[in-house]
Amino acid sequence: MPEVEFDVHWPDGRSEWVYSPSLVVEDVFAAGHPYPVAEFVELARSAMATASDRVQARWGFPCSRAAATLARIEHRAAGFADGEVTVVAFRRR
Repeated sequence: MPEVEFDVHWPDGRSEWVYSPSLVVEDVFAAGHPYPVAEFVELARSAMATASDRVQARWGFPCSRAAATLARIEHRAAGFADGEVTVVAFRRR
């Protein structure tokens, strides 16, 4: 399956590359677009669920890396009461 990483800039100015086992994140997020933290988390939940479902359909088991990505996003987002997260770019692997 094609994999993608997406460059995320958090409200505190930090950035990180986030892994997705599917290109679905390119359909869910727009590069250069800022999202309120809560909206970003909800969209990430949807994207990682879809990505994991695609892995399950292809290989017969859900994607643990999608679950780990979501847990990482949720943990990081919990530190922000408000603010915006910007998806800067995508990098296919």
